[in-house]
Amino acid sequence: MNIAIAQSGGPTCAINASLVGVFKQGLLTEEIDAIFGSINGIEGIINDELLNLKSMIKTNEDMELLRQTPSTMLGSCRYKLPDFESDPAVYEKILHTLTVHRIEIFVYIGGNDSMDTVVKLSAYLKNISSDIKVIGVPKTIDNDLPVTDHTPGFGSAAKYVAATVQEIIRDSSVYSIPSVTVIEIMGRHAGWLTASTCVLRANGEEAPHLIYLPEAEFSSEQFLEDVRKEMAKHKAVIVAVSEGISVSDGSSEEFQSGKVDNFGHKYLSGVGKYLERLVADRIGCKVRSIELNVMQRCSSHICSKTDIDEAERIGRHALSAALDGNTGQMMYFRRVSDIPYAVTIEMTEASNTANLEKMFPKEWISPEQNQVTDAAVSYFLPLIQGEVNILMKNGLPVHFQRPLQMR
Repeated sequence: MNIAIAQSGGPTCAINASLVGVFKQGLLTEEIDAIFGSINGIEGIINDELLNLKSMIKTNEDMELLRQTPSTMLGSCRYKLPDFESDPAVYEKILHTLTVHRIEIFVYIGGNDSMDTVVKLSAYLKNISSDIKVIGVPKTIDNDLPVTDHTPGFGSAAKYVAATVQEIIRDSSVYSIPSVTVIEIMGRHAGWLTASTCVLRANGEEAPHLIYLPEAEFSSEQFLEDVRKEMAKHKAVIVAVSEGISVSDGSSEEFQSGKVDNFGHKYLSGVGKYLERLVADRIGCKVRSIELNVMQRCSSHICSKTDIDEAERIGRHALSAALDGNTGQMMYFRRVSDIPYAVTIEMTEASNTANLEKMFPKEWISPEQNQVTDAAVSYFLPLIQGEVNILMKNGLPVHFQRPLQMR
């Protein structure tokens, strides 16, 4: 048989490690011949744009380099697969590609929207009595997929964000005048990544002094009062805020583009700039906002070894699950313990995660709605552990790149 792998949604530090996991397991499976990579997610299957991965990934060194390379080597997409009833032609194109290339297993690596594709495609194939298996591998820096304890890509993003915030703390503390620094962190509806900055407590840091999440109530007036209280205690106040917090009067929207993607999600960012202006106008101290933006997703030079290793493991398990006859499933992590940290890899129906979101636990948010509890520290710390031996050249990290003729 042949198999195909695709990557979808926002890039991460670990999504290529999952690709390597599927690829390695494929090499170890005698009945598997060709291992195809689909260019730009499901779009590559629709348009019959496939790469022979064995012709690109030839050595153990190639696999290790790809494993530690951020972003999606195969490219990505935000394509919403239509319902079969509304557009059967799309499914006929998919079936044609899979049939022509003798593909019996399709592994899709992505987030909640990508699992929607797994659900729809596996249901279609079952309905036409096809034996082709479709398996989902989780991925997202937002950590917002239901069922799974955490998602590949999140640990590395959290490690980068925490390390960057720590450096901002050092930078902001050098002057004698009072200041406020607002750090805007990704998180549309779920504040996991912003909340993860609390791990700095484990190293004795007091900052971020304030943490605001989409799951908590937010008031501009209470925010100003919170900042004033912290300024009475700290010369340099550090605020971590999720891009998706809701400002009740809508006044932050002037800093946002208002555009949406194919799944109807708004392109956010801008709340940090709004809060900067609010502090400047109402408090009048030195203030700046910092938007970490896309650096959060792909800063592999400080990735979490735990994250990369787990991403590879779950890719391996996904292919094994499909070989065992499973379809329409998503692999997930079940945490066994925090200390020592241990997880198992299990399966759930992809419909249990498709188009759904897992919010940060409200019981881990302080009563004041402006901090998180120590229970969150215990949850996050294991996910950022370990360092990958990054291959360097001329003082810079080396990344795996597709050959020019295959781009």
